[in-house]
Amino acid sequence: MSSQSKIAVITGGSRGLGKDMAVNLAKNGLDIVLTYNTQKQAAENVVKQIHDLGQKAAAIALDVSDFSSFDFFEKNLKDQLNNYFNSDGIDYLINNAGFIHYANFDVITETQFTEMENVHFRGPFFLTQKLLPLVRAYGGIVNVSSGLTRFATPGFAAYAALKGAMETLTKYQAKELGARNIRVNVIAPGAVETDIMGGAVRDNVEMNRYLASQTALGRVGVPEDIGGVVAFLCSDAGGWINAQRIEISGGSNL
Repeated sequence: MSSQSKIAVITGGSRGLGKDMAVNLAKNGLDIVLTYNTQKQAAENVVKQIHDLGQKAAAIALDVSDFSSFDFFEKNLKDQLNNYFNSDGIDYLINNAGFIHYANFDVITETQFTEMENVHFRGPFFLTQKLLPLVRAYGGIVNVSSGLTRFATPGFAAYAALKGAMETLTKYQAKELGARNIRVNVIAPGAVETDIMGGAVRDNVEMNRYLASQTALGRVGVPEDIGGVVAFLCSDAGGWINAQRIEISGGSNL
């Protein structure tokens, strides 16, 4: 049956939120293509974990900020789909890859802004455009935003503004791709314990405690809080959810 499975592509799938998304999608019976930038071994470990769940998986290198590499990535993806997955398309694309330059508005540099723009907006914008011919009807796209588009926390002005752009883009994608029966939604995680910002939310006890105090459920998130929601959106059960921003924050800053 595995060759008949639906296929999801997840950018930044080697660790953190992307890894948990990949595992949850595999538990739902999907085959997975995950991308990694530098963490090849971590990506291979996730591939093995998915194989152990009985699904097919492959890891392909991709720097989402390097637009000149998208043609090569598309070729690699098509080769993997044809040769390994016995498929000519994908069903879901999850634009997850990300990082954060933490800096207040008055001091963030143009270089820092551009580096984040390339990963959080331009990259997913043009990568999705590039891969769109591969996305099958009745599939979907999941973009990743942040709770920081709803509430303001100093140090994240550029990051949150770029995520706001992704939220607006999501609505336009849903409107324009609806004729192809492709759904587009955006998730907005709150603070989550991952490697992002050097693991600050996870490892900085003071920051962790403060963020937990601002959350109705009294703790910060963990990657396992996020992946199941993405798996739901990439399923028949989520088939009538479209153009929505779904915050996954435990009730942060209410």
